[in-house]
Amino acid sequence: MDIDAFVAAHRPAWDRLEDLVRRRRRLAGAEVDELVDLYQRTATHLSAVRSASTDAVLVGRLSSLVARARSAVTGAHTPAWREVARFFTVSFPVVAYRARRWWLGATLASLAIAYVVGAWVAGDPDVRAAIGTPEEIRQIVEHDFADYYSANPAASFAGQVWVNNAWVSAQVIISAVLLGLPIPYILLQNAANVGLLGGLMTAYDKADVFWGLILPHGMLELTAVFLAAGVGLRLGWTVIDPGPRRRGEALAEQGRAVMSVALGLVVVLLVSGLIEAGVTPSGLPTWARIGIGALAEVLFLVYVVVFGRRAARAGETGDIEHAPDLAPTA
Repeated sequence: MDIDAFVAAHRPAWDRLEDLVRRRRRLAGAEVDELVDLYQRTATHLSAVRSASTDAVLVGRLSSLVARARSAVTGAHTPAWREVARFFTVSFPVVAYRARRWWLGATLASLAIAYVVGAWVAGDPDVRAAIGTPEEIRQIVEHDFADYYSANPAASFAGQVWVNNAWVSAQVIISAVLLGLPIPYILLQNAANVGLLGGLMTAYDKADVFWGLILPHGMLELTAVFLAAGVGLRLGWTVIDPGPRRRGEALAEQGRAVMSVALGLVVVLLVSGLIEAGVTPSGLPTWARIGIGALAEVLFLVYVVVFGRRAARAGETGDIEHAPDLAPTA
């Protein structure tokens, strides 16, 4: 490509775009349309110049022009507090709401596995014998399980719990990069561990202790894990069925949705960790501790349904307002 001829041919368009960007607050309707058209064409010119020229001044001018034109097209930068508010009132809840079927499926499958494993362990002495000696099991059910929640100061324990819960959810989120394929195994492993412990506690008449300690924080904690799993599985399914859009576009949108859930779950798991550290081992009656956990769970579900359904009806997907462009075309 003759770079001099290319520049000479397109300089009038660049100069016109420069003028429109400078006057962006006073443009008429037709001029706004012209601004958008020239922005797209200049972005294409920039790609061509980058590949054919080593003129850093020319590349720099076009890069600056395209950046300012994009700002003019998309509007002024939204204040940070509005972005945070939009995230928690639109982006996070609508992604969770749209993934509700996958989320519910992950929940029901995990609970079913946990119940089957728990009933098997509680009802079969041979299974318990394979897990450990009677003395080892008694140590777990009579001391270790309850001591876990009170062995460290509340603040320190809250941090440990938050890190552990975040790591479990992170494994699920990271698995989305592998199109969700490892997620069923992670859920199976988690459900089996919960069922095994519950079965041991039930077999030794400690079911009330198990439920009294696991439910206050476990409802919200496991909900977060199941939500992460549901979104990850939905991403994997998008590869098989991208819907009416191109597969690349659908995957990009779902990938950003996974990241939205990952950020939102930081707050959800923080609340769960605070409950596990401050409420679960407290001296409150069992009904009060479970009630606090149930309240946190209900509030979270209501939040997702109310804000998520409203955003979905408004046509929101939870994607960023100005998603990265595909390569502009002239």
